[in-house]
Amino acid sequence: MNVSKTPSSGEVRTEPDDQAAQEGKPGDGGAGVLSPTYRPLTIGIVALVLLVAFEGMAVGTAMPVAVADLHGLEFYAWGFSGFMTASMFATVLSGELCDRVGPRLPFLTGVGFFAVGLVVAGAAPSMVLFVLGRMIQGLGGGAVVVALYVIVGRAFPQALRPRVFAAISSAWVLPSIVGPVIAGTITEHASWRWVFLGLVPFALVPIVLVLPRMGGLPTVEPAPRRAGRKRRALGAALGIGLLQYAGQERTWWSLLLVVVGVLALVVSLPRLLPPGTLRFARGLPSVVAMRGIFAGSFFGAQSFVPLMLIEHRGLSATLAGIALTVGSLGWSTGSWWQSRPSLRMTRTRLVETGAVFLTAGLALWLISVIPAVPVWVAVPGCVVAGLGMGLATASLSVLLLGYSRPEEHGAAGAAAQMSDSFGNVALVGLGGVIFAALHQSAHPAVVFGAIFASMIVVAGAGTILAPRVRADVAPAGGLTSVANTGAD
Repeated sequence: MNVSKTPSSGEVRTEPDDQAAQEGKPGDGGAGVLSPTYRPLTIGIVALVLLVAFEGMAVGTAMPVAVADLHGLEFYAWGFSGFMTASMFATVLSGELCDRVGPRLPFLTGVGFFAVGLVVAGAAPSMVLFVLGRMIQGLGGGAVVVALYVIVGRAFPQALRPRVFAAISSAWVLPSIVGPVIAGTITEHASWRWVFLGLVPFALVPIVLVLPRMGGLPTVEPAPRRAGRKRRALGAALGIGLLQYAGQERTWWSLLLVVVGVLALVVSLPRLLPPGTLRFARGLPSVVAMRGIFAGSFFGAQSFVPLMLIEHRGLSATLAGIALTVGSLGWSTGSWWQSRPSLRMTRTRLVETGAVFLTAGLALWLISVIPAVPVWVAVPGCVVAGLGMGLATASLSVLLLGYSRPEEHGAAGAAAQMSDSFGNVALVGLGGVIFAALHQSAHPAVVFGAIFASMIVVAGAGTILAPRVRADVAPAGGLTSVANTGAD
């Protein structure tokens, strides 16, 4: 961290020492993430991400069969929104706990809850218990994601963090490629229950590899208790859950759920984020806000790409899936690119570049809805958009740890996850509203064009706001505080 004090104001100007990180000068004399010092921890982290990612990719394939078997079609959407609501609540609690007592307890508890949730869902005799299992999984998943942020921040020097986040991003690629196929095969030839139960033994791998190494993590000053966060976390979680449920149901009464969900978020969410997040204040607040911009615009568009390719452009489901797989490879490539030791770009520049790539990829998706344009144009759109996401999201994670105090890494990670989820749910929901409003009366090119154009507007705003992730001024004494005790 480069620090300089301005004599007139007493403010400390801070900027993460990106150059040192990009030159690959770790604090341990040049060891890499797979050196003996870090190998078990890195493999354990990647194994945990693989477990969570595979479950996330596979559940969409198994869910329709599970719902039919359990005679619970009316509860179908709760299988997803229940997971999301519980995950967001656990995210905030885990961040608070990590900052007060360290990441060991949230990590172990999170993995345990995730495994128990798999068992409950896989063995559920009724849809109610299945939803309960999904909620328990959500509690575990939300807890471990934040704990991983804190572990990376405490265990790895700044120069190695880009490579750790690149490995984490890459761990999502394999499940996105093979997860639905494996889940479909298991569901068809064995039982949907084994999609959940078969993952339980794999939960032991990250515990065996990561837990013994957590005893050597550096200790930091515990953060003070933040009053009211449980209540606000519950309100924000319910708000996000209601928005997701309403977006999936899309019935006449969904509007009421949207209103209640928005009100819950307006009251609760601002106080769970760093001060200034909603106005894109420089530094950490903009880093958190940009996470929502990227996640929302990308997934808001991507969720309609398969439908556009199949229903509008006449591709098979297999070819449409291949297009999305190529996009996942683009994401992995972007994550690898930002971690290269020889790269001579600051984190701010990487985020800006990622925003440009994302906007360009969305523009290619928009062009591909035109019947006269070859349908294959959508494929480079997947690659370019994925490349932008890989560059930017990993870089934002690095900045997130660099801008927050070590004793507030948990709160920062929780805020980032809240922003991701809100952006995702809000803009996927917006796409659903546009689709519901237009698909019966307008040409498909107009319907999908309107959806993609809306997401381009958001991503384009991200290209304008991306430079604000650079922290030109921070409070005297060091890094930006995450604590927020008042409304934004």
